[in-house]
Amino acid sequence: MTESIRLAKQLADQLSCSRREAEQYIEGGWVKVDGVLVEEPGQRIGAGQQIELLPEATLEPQDPVTILFHKPAGLNLFAETPMTELAARLVAADKRSADDRAELRFLKRHLNNLNLIEPLETLASGLLIFSQDWRVTRKLVDDAAKIEHEFIVEIAGDIMPDGLRLLNHGLSFNRKPLPPIKVSWQNEKRLRFALKAPQRGLLVHMCEQVGLQVVAIKRIRIGRLPMASLAVGEWRYLLGYERF
Repeated sequence: MTESIRLAKQLADQLSCSRREAEQYIEGGWVKVDGVLVEEPGQRIGAGQQIELLPEATLEPQDPVTILFHKPAGLNLFAETPMTELAARLVAADKRSADDRAELRFLKRHLNNLNLIEPLETLASGLLIFSQDWRVTRKLVDDAAKIEHEFIVEIAGDIMPDGLRLLNHGLSFNRKPLPPIKVSWQNEKRLRFALKAPQRGLLVHMCEQVGLQVVAIKRIRIGRLPMASLAVGEWRYLLGYERF
């Protein structure tokens, strides 16, 4: 059998650096083997294979990423699926939006330690946030009561008299009065809801209370961040200047 060796060990010997530094170069996406980018320090390589450290390689810590994803309706985010498995399935290289303006190479390490913040119920589609950045997580979790979410809700049926006024203020949920919510007609079959800290099942409940059936729900904005033209099933990186 042809003898093989761990890539990190071979790179450390080649660069006369520590094993940990070699692992950082590899995990940072700075190493190619026979012209192919390799991100796994433990990959075995054989004698004669060519290892290349990219010229722009650095050991400087790389910033954590935040990812915007357009969830399709019907995707259950509450199943007992490990987050790493869910993220790897949804945030795949071939599902990255062609309109993504972030100057980032997609790396496997971008899937590590991702938090899914403010998940959507299975019926709903729209904007989801995955983040490695504790500052983003803290903002969206700790300030949830201050951050507005905007939804488009497609409905069927006839709204009861004074129903729009009740949707804006006058209904309750789980036996507690709801605070004022901004609700308006987008067209004859769609309502626009803008509310803070939305609870699972709330929009369906509200519509049912005024005689409407919910056909579809789409979240189009979280705070100041709109989903814009992001296509269903695609994702992009949060840009440095974007804020919630």
